[in-house]
Amino acid sequence: MRKLTYFIGTTIDGFIAAPDGDFAFFFPHVTEDYLPHLTGEYPETLPTPGRAALGIADAPNARFDTVVMGRSTYDQGLPDGLTSPYAHLRQIVLSRSLGADPDPAVEVTAEDPVALVRRLKRQEGLGIWLCGGADLAGQLLPEIDELIVKQYPVVADSGIPLFRAGFSPRVFTLTGSRVFEGGNLVLTYAKASD
Repeated sequence: MRKLTYFIGTTIDGFIAAPDGDFAFFFPHVTEDYLPHLTGEYPETLPTPGRAALGIADAPNARFDTVVMGRSTYDQGLPDGLTSPYAHLRQIVLSRSLGADPDPAVEVTAEDPVALVRRLKRQEGLGIWLCGGADLAGQLLPEIDELIVKQYPVVADSGIPLFRAGFSPRVFTLTGSRVFEGGNLVLTYAKASD
């Protein structure tokens, strides 16, 4: 069975974006020692134009062949004309308000997120990447098998949290960690068995 992995960048205090959804404040922390790790271990998590700019457009998908995201996450690229941000993956946007598919390579669905992910998990292929955002991550928390948290050396004080859901503690086991010179951490957690 395929795994659902929430692969996400966050501040030290647990915010994935500014209150308006912008996450560009993370970019200065993608340093020379950190970028090769991202491009080597997680090439498919870079947007298609970024892969081309970095010379890894043809890099095979290492961990994921499907990306699931909420409407707000998808909307971040639209002002720049990016209607198919991850053309190298199957792209699914969960939205009840987006309407028609904005790009033939993007599937828009109002399906229940849990039912969708359960169906995707039963299909053949690589893993499923939960790209964001907080509301969708909160809804899918029971289905998340793995967390890969890219923690940046920033405190934001407010913004969009890692998860937005009611109080419901879930236990994850730390299975890997890596520290980079610039202060970035990559922490990998597996869902603890019940």
